[in-house]
Amino acid sequence: MIEQLLPILAAPGQPETTFHAAEEASRKAIGQQLFTLLFVDGDEVARIYSSDPEAYPVSGRKKMGPTPWGDHVLRDKKPLLLPDRAGIKWAFFDHELIYSLGLGSCINIPSIYNGKVIGTINLLAPEGVLTNEDLEIANQLGPVLVPAFLAARFENNAR
Repeated sequence: MIEQLLPILAAPGQPETTFHAAEEASRKAIGQQLFTLLFVDGDEVARIYSSDPEAYPVSGRKKMGPTPWGDHVLRDKKPLLLPDRAGIKWAFFDHELIYSLGLGSCINIPSIYNGKVIGTINLLAPEGVLTNEDLEIANQLGPVLVPAFLAARFENNAR
């Protein structure tokens, strides 16, 4: 997957070109039904890409309070597999919306630059679909998306 994404970084239309290519590459490799990206800036996060902008629109910033999910993915910088609805409910306040979309498993990948999580890659699928093998594949996206996350952060801060 990395081999097909690296050349995209040089293409015009960044960072959206890379975000869309990452969504398509991961859909082919993993088969998720929802792909979102959040950039992290201090104690705030902002959704900067969504494969389903109707249910999960790209939006402004919001404060991220401490949560077990945040501790694992943001503070400890570890990828996370939530294979079932119980995991989704444990991690996300909007679990009912997630369920309503027919989704019940999730992979979250931190994208780390200079020792800090600058973004998260979020892949969701029906319950029981995502596996540890998928987590390993998705984890390849973290470093590849660093330039695109930095560009998105710059654009959001420049507004």
